[in-house]
Amino acid sequence: MAPPQRRHATSSRSTGGISRRSLLAGAAALGAAGAAGCSRVAAEGTVEGGDLLDRLRDSGSVKIGIASEIPFGYINDEGEPDGQAPAIAKVIFRELGIDTITPVPVEFSALIPGLKARQFDVVSAGMFINPDRCAQVLFADPDYLMLDSFIVPRGNPHGLGTEEGVNPYQQIAEQGLRLATGQAYAEIAYAEDAGVTGLLILPDQVAGLEAVQQGRADAFAGTNVTVKTAVEGNDRVEAIEAFQPTLAGEPAYGAGGFAFRLSERNFRNAFNEELHKLKDSGELLEIVAPYGFTETEMTDMTAEELC
Repeated sequence: MAPPQRRHATSSRSTGGISRRSLLAGAAALGAAGAAGCSRVAAEGTVEGGDLLDRLRDSGSVKIGIASEIPFGYINDEGEPDGQAPAIAKVIFRELGIDTITPVPVEFSALIPGLKARQFDVVSAGMFINPDRCAQVLFADPDYLMLDSFIVPRGNPHGLGTEEGVNPYQQIAEQGLRLATGQAYAEIAYAEDAGVTGLLILPDQVAGLEAVQQGRADAFAGTNVTVKTAVEGNDRVEAIEAFQPTLAGEPAYGAGGFAFRLSERNFRNAFNEELHKLKDSGELLEIVAPYGFTETEMTDMTAEELC
């Protein structure tokens, strides 16, 4: 994958809940019985479409998996979740009756395994939607559509992205250059499809930036917004012009969104409904704009199309 971005950055707010006890023993017993009747949920896997959303509403808290990738999802200087995806999550979960968002940072390659292992409740990392991932998780419709770009040394000595009609991945292969990209990034498949060999797989774009600066890689491949954010203010590297990657001769659409466990279709559907409200009102763009997303990155594609 490669992570994507959007407008309007807002960090998630955490709130604490207080458990109340009755002062009278009789009232306590009654209250306990009543509470059990109201909050009891069916055992996991017995509710068609899943009951996780109900349980999260009861607790008022949700755990989101992020990959510490600016601008998609990361922990800010105040120790709170920030970035394009957490900003969207904050708004949507509040509408769903869940006020507390707890981030769980993991490496990008650990997001889907972590979701399956119930380390968190949803992936909030701008994850690209593709058939391989769709076989493992349920995706909401994408909240952005992104082109690719490369981090290259200042001056772009190999002229990557400057030949009209030539895919930069092909240029890497033809010139025998060393390309780096991130763990589990969709760019791995794009590069291999173009004939690139000897890929250098790194943890993230920060490691990629360092590899290019140190001469260990001629370029680092990532999403346009990720790359532009990484090189900002650095006079030793630059980003090439954004371009459309391909796979098997067809455009490879870098559209990303939130991922849910396969058993939680009800949760995904409720999230999707709120997401489309933000799209229809134009608020989604306002939310992600502070993270470098523009109207160009907005999309009406669906998860079904991408899967």
